[in-house]
Amino acid sequence: MKLDVTKDLYFQKIQILIIELLNTIPKTRSIPFGILLARGLKRMASKPEILIVGGGVAGLSLATRLGKTMGRHGRARITLIDKSFSHVWKPMLHCFASGTVSNENDRVNFISQASGHHFEFWPGEVVSIDREKREVVLSPLHASDGSVVLESRSIRYDTIVIAIGSCANDFGTPGVKDHCLSIDNLVEANVFNEKFRMELLRAFANNSELDIAIVGGGATGTQLAAELHKALEIVGPYNLHAFGGPPPKLRVTLLQSGARILPAFPESVSEAAQKELESIGVTVRTSARVAAADATGFTLKDGSHVTAKLRVWAAGVKAPQVTTTYGGLPLNRTGQILTHPNLCSIDDDRIFAVGDCSFISDDPLPATAQVARQQARHLARHLPAFIENGQPVPGCVFHNKGAIVALGKYNGWAALPGGTVWGGGISHGLSARLGHAMLYRQHQVELFGLYRGLISCYSNWVETFVRPSIRLD
Repeated sequence: MKLDVTKDLYFQKIQILIIELLNTIPKTRSIPFGILLARGLKRMASKPEILIVGGGVAGLSLATRLGKTMGRHGRARITLIDKSFSHVWKPMLHCFASGTVSNENDRVNFISQASGHHFEFWPGEVVSIDREKREVVLSPLHASDGSVVLESRSIRYDTIVIAIGSCANDFGTPGVKDHCLSIDNLVEANVFNEKFRMELLRAFANNSELDIAIVGGGATGTQLAAELHKALEIVGPYNLHAFGGPPPKLRVTLLQSGARILPAFPESVSEAAQKELESIGVTVRTSARVAAADATGFTLKDGSHVTAKLRVWAAGVKAPQVTTTYGGLPLNRTGQILTHPNLCSIDDDRIFAVGDCSFISDDPLPATAQVARQQARHLARHLPAFIENGQPVPGCVFHNKGAIVALGKYNGWAALPGGTVWGGGISHGLSARLGHAMLYRQHQVELFGLYRGLISCYSNWVETFVRPSIRLD
């Protein structure tokens, strides 16, 4: 049985509208109430429905911006849909996985954000799109015990923006789905953290080593490797020696199929990052292609075996499998939605795709938070004119502002376009690490506004004096 959310919300809107119209009667006695009601209902019936699927960097930013412009003034109904109830900045997931970040301030609750920024939020996952009816179907929402909280629901749309992000690509490697963990979202990062903490306690108690292998030498894999070592250093002062002898030895192996790690950065950064990782005890193996995974580790193409108690797959990028059910939208081989430069699907001008799940056929862009952020700002600027006046959305021009990677507290690198360090070039050390932190603070200010963003930053700093600097439970 499907629950038609549109009807329920429609009647709620009627009730609210009637109250508003009643309040206007003393000021407009010369106009019959019936005419006022008819005008109001006509205005409400013509209000466009904008659905945003996915509350990541692009989706939440777009919903917030459109809420401030169109939602606030009743020009459109904006609805954000996500299977989670909170948003985290995806470049921080390795910190949640290692436990070096556990602050509630680093998660944005969708319900609270919607309430304060004039859009609506519905929990669930869009499992199909009926492009003829302009309707999406949401999967049932289940509680942690498996019981159904909400039945399958359908919601209509006039314009839909798909921003469901990406996930790691196992390329069909045998054993990866059954024996490996990933950190593509907050749920998966928390699952890894739980296992990491339990294995760390086991290693403390048994005075044994903890072997962890990470497949993928991009930003996620390299940062996770460094952050795990940082976590072990932080744990030391918390008197876990009561579980056994001295702190266990953490053996982290980073496996990269290519010739160097951080391939998106200049070669000099790759070499420096590898040396930094090796100096803190990480074993980096390049040109190491994984043939299979099992319960004990990874088997490589050359026949060697890497033993690991915890196995993380952080290689490759593809769109979530669910894009194949989106009304037959044209996809590339990794499931990304093919779009024009203006981010509109190549065969449906009512469907847009932004961020990691989209692929501009004429000018492919990397799957990064920087790209997603710029695309969200572009649509927030031009969608109102498209929806209200039918003006075509112009092409989105990406402005590359460089890339930053931070290896925990150890080091960081910023590769900026141009010829000087801050106007371009490569910087490293504290300046790069601070730059990486400032990107996140900038994201908070965009979502919360300047005042609340600064308060969030300040509260994070205050809590360092009263809470553990690592997740212990």
